[in-house]
Amino acid sequence: MTLEKLEELYKAADQSQVFRFLHTLDAEQRQKLVKQLAGIDIQRVNRIYQRAIEAEKAFTSPEAQGETIDPLPTEAFDSTLGSSSSKADDWREIGLDAISKGQVGVLLMAGGQGTRLGSSAPKGCYDIGLPSHKSLFQYQAERIKRLQVIAGEKCGRSDIVIPWYVMTSGPTRPDTEAFFKQNHYFGLDPEHIIFFEQGTLPCLTMDGKAILDAPDHVAVAPDGNGGIYAALRAPISPSDASCTVLSDLAARKILYVHAYCVDNCLVRVADPIFVGFCISKQADCAAKVVRKVEPTESVGVVALKGKKYSVVEYSEISAEDAAKRDSNGELSFRAANIANHFYTTEFLNGVASFEEEMAFHIARKKIPCIDMNSGDLIKPSKPNGLKLELFVFDVFPHTKNFAVLEVDRKQEFSPLKNAPGTGSDDPGTSRRDLLQRQRQFLEAAGATVAEGVEIELSPLVTYDGEGLESVKGKRFTRSGIAESLESLDALV
Repeated sequence: MTLEKLEELYKAADQSQVFRFLHTLDAEQRQKLVKQLAGIDIQRVNRIYQRAIEAEKAFTSPEAQGETIDPLPTEAFDSTLGSSSSKADDWREIGLDAISKGQVGVLLMAGGQGTRLGSSAPKGCYDIGLPSHKSLFQYQAERIKRLQVIAGEKCGRSDIVIPWYVMTSGPTRPDTEAFFKQNHYFGLDPEHIIFFEQGTLPCLTMDGKAILDAPDHVAVAPDGNGGIYAALRAPISPSDASCTVLSDLAARKILYVHAYCVDNCLVRVADPIFVGFCISKQADCAAKVVRKVEPTESVGVVALKGKKYSVVEYSEISAEDAAKRDSNGELSFRAANIANHFYTTEFLNGVASFEEEMAFHIARKKIPCIDMNSGDLIKPSKPNGLKLELFVFDVFPHTKNFAVLEVDRKQEFSPLKNAPGTGSDDPGTSRRDLLQRQRQFLEAAGATVAEGVEIELSPLVTYDGEGLESVKGKRFTRSGIAESLESLDALV
């Protein structure tokens, strides 16, 4: 697109301030600015801004404040807690059947850096301190590899594939791809690992004008984990505009997608129980949740808001409602959101039809910017602009058949959020929870593990405790790493 055409477009959008320093730029800088501006749909940015402002006002209106918030209806909810194992077994069989038919893909949200952890690398590269020093990426890759074997054994084949779609951000994509390559894709076939990028949006002034952070550059920020839906439609590579994640899913005949965040060391990737539950419910979109610990826990819960499925923030629920209990004595609002979702590919293809109905959320931030008079860089001491984000759960109100599965927090959720030594959701708690879960696998199989002994079981040995029949009756007295069933014998 020519510079003249861009100037026309941005003037029509009342965003011509981005050309304020055009006369000071050399040819290379001009080319850089033109390339960036051509990649921004500025009219869409204006619509997103306007919708976000309207939604923010509506949220505080008397009508919105009076909107009812109700617990999940029983027909949409089920739990693996306290239920018969036969129900979970049935779901597992349904899920494994779909995997063995090549109908299941995995969508990983891995755009963040480990900044809070003291690391500039992508969060998935982080070592939580396990004896093996495996990264989060490696653990998840090995779970996929093991699950492919399990599904293959079910149908008598060795060519089962669960494609892995890894969403990075612009800054983390090169490092993420390099890390996978350096580690030989953790034993997976690189043909079935697809990297793509989360989108960005311009940072805006309080009145919706795009901010410059250099004379030749518009300040941008990630568009939130809900930007994943637009990213699925964007070209995977600049060299082939026709190939998107959605087109790749279609080419592979994938019907169901499991999506999750990279920072949960206990995540059951492509969990056949969850997938099977969702298929049995004929859900187009679903959420896996854990039980809220106490009424005052600061966590969003999946509930009905205005008769539509939503994630309701703890601040939106009154103390009285938060403490309410159902007939079983459990909290009525207990379905804590853990960003672990299921979609049909049909649903993902349809998101574009209602995407502009979803309001982006406004975050007022201190954004470094160029003084429009002097051209000097300003680092503000108070919020001077807006970043706009969509959340991955913002699609929930638009689902036709939504479902929720409650699972055991100790078995499936240990997020990595905080710096080492924090004592909560940090590398130490992730390490503890993962090794404790693997200890439970051995004990459930009939083994005894001596006090203080730590055994790390590779996901290649067991995905979720299966295949450990040979340890029955054994007593493990030595700490160590088991990369195979045979290597466990050295720890007796």
